[in-house]
Amino acid sequence: MLYGRQAEQAAIDELLQARSGALIVRGEAGIGKSALLDYTAATAQARVLRVNGVESETDLPFAALHLLLRPVLDHVRALPPQQAEALRSALGLGGPARGDRFLVGLATLSLLVELSAAGPLVCLVDDAQWLDGESADALLFAARRLHGEPVATLFAAREGDGLFPSRGLPELWLGELDAGTAHRLLAEQAADLPPAVREQLVAEARGNPLALVELARMLTAEQRRGALVPLSFSLGTAQPVTDRVLCGFRDRIAAMPRATRSCLLVAALDDRAELDVFARAIGLLGASLTDFAEVERTGLARVGSEGVVFRHPLVRTAVLLSCDIGARMAAHRALAEAVDGDRRAWHLAAVTLQPDEEVARMMECLALRARQRGGQTAVSAAYARAAELSADPVAAVQRWTVAAGAAAEAGLWERARELVSKASHLLEEAALPGSMMTKEAALPGSVLAELTQVKAKLEIEAGRPLEGVRLLHQGAEAVTDLPAKLSLLSLAGFYTWAGAPHPDQVALARRTEELCPDGDGLAATVRTLNHTLRLLLEGDTATTLTYQPPDRAERVPFEVRFVLAYQDVVRADHDGMLDGAAMLVEDCRAEGRLGRMPQAMTALTIAQLVSGRHRSARATVAAGLALAADVGQAQWSSYLAGLHAWLSAVAGAQEECGEMAEQAIRDAEHRRWMPGAFWAEYARLMLDLGAGRYEAVLERVDRAAVGPTRHAFLWRYAWPDYVEAATRAGNPRCAKEALRPYAEWARATGQARPLAVLHRAQALLAAEHEAERLFEQALVLHAEGGQPFDEARTRLVYGEWLRRQQRRVEARAQLEAAVEVFDRLDAAPWSARAAAELRATGASLPDRTRFGGPLAALTAQELQVVRLAVTGASNREIGAQLFLSPRTVASHLYKAFPKLGVSSRAELARLGVA
Repeated sequence: MLYGRQAEQAAIDELLQARSGALIVRGEAGIGKSALLDYTAATAQARVLRVNGVESETDLPFAALHLLLRPVLDHVRALPPQQAEALRSALGLGGPARGDRFLVGLATLSLLVELSAAGPLVCLVDDAQWLDGESADALLFAARRLHGEPVATLFAAREGDGLFPSRGLPELWLGELDAGTAHRLLAEQAADLPPAVREQLVAEARGNPLALVELARMLTAEQRRGALVPLSFSLGTAQPVTDRVLCGFRDRIAAMPRATRSCLLVAALDDRAELDVFARAIGLLGASLTDFAEVERTGLARVGSEGVVFRHPLVRTAVLLSCDIGARMAAHRALAEAVDGDRRAWHLAAVTLQPDEEVARMMECLALRARQRGGQTAVSAAYARAAELSADPVAAVQRWTVAAGAAAEAGLWERARELVSKASHLLEEAALPGSMMTKEAALPGSVLAELTQVKAKLEIEAGRPLEGVRLLHQGAEAVTDLPAKLSLLSLAGFYTWAGAPHPDQVALARRTEELCPDGDGLAATVRTLNHTLRLLLEGDTATTLTYQPPDRAERVPFEVRFVLAYQDVVRADHDGMLDGAAMLVEDCRAEGRLGRMPQAMTALTIAQLVSGRHRSARATVAAGLALAADVGQAQWSSYLAGLHAWLSAVAGAQEECGEMAEQAIRDAEHRRWMPGAFWAEYARLMLDLGAGRYEAVLERVDRAAVGPTRHAFLWRYAWPDYVEAATRAGNPRCAKEALRPYAEWARATGQARPLAVLHRAQALLAAEHEAERLFEQALVLHAEGGQPFDEARTRLVYGEWLRRQQRRVEARAQLEAAVEVFDRLDAAPWSARAAAELRATGASLPDRTRFGGPLAALTAQELQVVRLAVTGASNREIGAQLFLSPRTVASHLYKAFPKLGVSSRAELARLGVA
């Protein structure tokens, strides 16, 4: 029975009645979190899966997930092959699989949804603060994406900074019981206590149910009768109540026989051990299961089918506190003999106090197995312990480096800094006389490159991107491996450009270019890329980019591919950027590298945006933002938020644009990271332009010319907007000044899209006898380049010009075409403006209360699902691409069909989805 938790029980009941959702129950130890989960399990009319996090298993990858899913593993075969392979590998049930922990999260999501098809499902996770990192990532990934499926997930976690962070999920905080409820609970548990003692206990327990029960059990016979004897838990002290309960447990354990304490210690260090393994381990310490019977009589723990179960996690903590280092070492040795696999390696490592290469190699093998299963947190922990045990300094540096890289990939930035510091310290010692290693020669180039990349990422995360560039230069000078060197230099060039303005920026760009090796193929490509970036930073307004793409057979690192895709925008090769970015996303998805997806999806969003595929861009940016938040990549969150703001501005969503722009700028300023801030500023410009606030547009661009985003190449794409605003504001001189550098760049690219926009801008400034020719030439180039938003804008201003020339019939043709495209792109302000011009020609328009046709009514997620459904993809295939469950895909289609006026997939083909 629960006391005083009616409101909390009502919240649980509401979740169970909804049959879908997630909830984090938080509170101090003993406050009643587990009791609420027990209540949930007892009242849920659903299948229940349950697991407890265990402190001793936090370094075993996917340990908790395996226990949670063990009863339903036979259903894994129903998953898509890539997901099934990743999940089996993560749980140690299959061979190595390509992918990362987020692919395992997607497989977990799919499995839970598959199970829910047979009936409602409830997942209960207790002591979530002690989940291994990989299990926590997978379960949270799934929980955030369960929408509408009959799956409810409840996590119970202790309060405290950094304990089980669960961004985006609702939380239920358990407070203290009131005095009246505490008295009722105590009367139920200890009815024989005198009123005065009860009052003291209620005061000391401070509303903590566990404390009420356990403090009462600590009373001596005299104290229970009300004798004036000091209470063993120190009534009246300021010590936290859970600490006093812990001390009580510790004192009771310390009073037990040595053999019984040995049994408890073995259980505390490895309580998942099967009964025969547990018996063997305690036997090696001279104890037996008979000795453990004493523990069961006290109620502190019991032996169950899944090992030893402690009454409360504080009991386990008390066991460890009550035993000295000698006893703990003996228990680890006994367990090392009794268990096998990864657990044996950890127990051996725990008793190894001096460098031991054999044990270090065992830990390294453990780390490699964890990596094959996608467990970066466990990889980091195992490599770090292997480094501590390494007798060879070279091996130690290698292992510290890999541990740091895995920690960074898992988003454990502070831990990564600690590990980098240890590797760097050993390298510094290498320079001292008598060192066992030389600083560079003894280390493989790939290790130096990885250490350098991790250091640079840490500097960028800390808001010092140019310091990161200096480190990349040092690494590039030290390594001889060509792919590693080119990867470092690609990052150096990009980070130099992407950082906020700094006096050293141009010098660093020059140094990056100088370090680029001579040669053909990929080396020549990277050299050209960095040459272009240096020119951009020097203010070369006509800079474009010409290079020979690397041979398809040449090994191209991910970092280089990203920069190559991004730099296609410099030369206005939008189709090339679309192809390159889409391939990056597809490769990340195929390999299960979801941790790299936000970066790849940023490039794809930009490619779709500059190509005028606004609906596709909105769907991509929404998915990218969700993934960036999942993997803890704030720099890409900032970038994507800025892109989202631009798309919102074009759609006329002023409030949404403002929120996204603020997020982008806030994150950009914190990390001295320019791209997100640029897109936020550009978004505000487009909002003003769409609303006809032309003076505001001019002011924004003028401020940007001397502001922190002034070196962003993509301001070139905004110059025609400045020309239009200046022309409409009656300032042709400013318009001509802005047009000059844009014309230089557009002609240098030789691409139809920028040349079409150039002709439109020139037409706005031209005399009447020249304007028509320029408008017509712009439309010819638009037909070749195929950028619908830019083409519609050209038709809009051309139609306005024709109307002023009293050529209303011709104007209508242009304006009608503009309205149709703006509607299709959901560019509401632009559509409204074109419609107003169309009415001014005398045309009558239908009711325009709904812009954009049926597709405009879809949410970003619904649109994404519809786009893939049009291709013939099944719900399962769509879900695998969008990181959604098949049931969620079906739900989105169910909601989308009536909005689109269709009743089947076959009818979707007639819709234009851009």
